[in-house]
Amino acid sequence: MTEPQPSRAPEPVGAYPYTRRVGNLLFLSGVGPRQRGQKAIPGVELDEGGNVLRYDFESQCRAVFQNVRYILEEAGADWDDLVDVTVFLTNMKDDFPVYNRLYAEYFATAQPCRTTLEINCLPTPIAIELKCIAALPR
Repeated sequence: MTEPQPSRAPEPVGAYPYTRRVGNLLFLSGVGPRQRGQKAIPGVELDEGGNVLRYDFESQCRAVFQNVRYILEEAGADWDDLVDVTVFLTNMKDDFPVYNRLYAEYFATAQPCRTTLEINCLPTPIAIELKCIAALPR
């Protein structure tokens, strides 16, 4: 018997699981760009009060996509199993063009449905979060 691999996904910021399977559907809780074992957010510079001074949206976006991939793999799914992606952006005007370009790159073969919403903030000082649903083979 092989030992389970340690998780590569970031720790949730609250009391919730990253995934929940119902039938052949896998629901992912909101996934941000933080990396496992780190408090710093990729591409984010904060002041002493925890306010965002600057952020690199592309690095956050790439980190979110990687985290989704980690979570899917740990649940026995893969990128192409995604059927629905809901995206939350805190700055649609500035960040959507970069997001749309990277989305086209990462989802060149997988074509899930997609909804993109602008919200005024997320629970931590991040600029993007994804909520996903995957359909697993029966």
